[in-house]
Amino acid sequence: MGVNLLAANTHNTTMHMTGSGIYSPEAVGVYHYDMETDSGQLLLSELKSRPCRSTPPAEVDWSAYARSITPFSSEQADFPGMLYFDEFSFTKLSGSTGNATVCQKDLCCYLTYKMSENRMDEAYVLGAFDGLHTVEGQYYLQICTLLKCQTTNLRTCGEPVGSAFTKFEEFSLSGTFGTNYVFPQLVLSGSQLALEEYYEVSRDGRLRSRGGVPCLS
Repeated sequence: MGVNLLAANTHNTTMHMTGSGIYSPEAVGVYHYDMETDSGQLLLSELKSRPCRSTPPAEVDWSAYARSITPFSSEQADFPGMLYFDEFSFTKLSGSTGNATVCQKDLCCYLTYKMSENRMDEAYVLGAFDGLHTVEGQYYLQICTLLKCQTTNLRTCGEPVGSAFTKFEEFSLSGTFGTNYVFPQLVLSGSQLALEEYYEVSRDGRLRSRGGVPCLS
């Protein structure tokens, strides 16, 4: 969007207010995330008053790939789960390599993935949400997410989780979005925002990982 973003928050973990950050179109400036204690932190960063990328981003058709493929078949049944007060449709990833599809209303999300190993102590799901978010404001959202559950109990999918040990050697995530305003992000273990060296967005709308990283969402 070509703007600097300063996100300041009161640090209150009981209300899930866990961090602040300073961001620019060029990079993540600095951020603080702490879901364990209530101590705050002062953040400082130097930003350009008129930020711009060295090269403009390529135009992306966010639903081109997703609308061109046949939904992947799956033996896993979809199930509902809450994530930040929104009811998602989830499907569990089974095996260290595979494909997954999950749909909600007009949105279908597709995932192709390869893990370095299928750990028995961690569970991941593919999730879709297509609806009106009504907490702390009202706005319509379409979300596709690869998400680590808090435990292997699927009822905990959508609950807060801060660490991951499963490494995805590669994955490709796409969706049949009805808008061009799509904002991809990759969150690593420790709730660290991934730099662009860890992922790329293809012109047909796929979010693709680069290298094996422990992924939260």
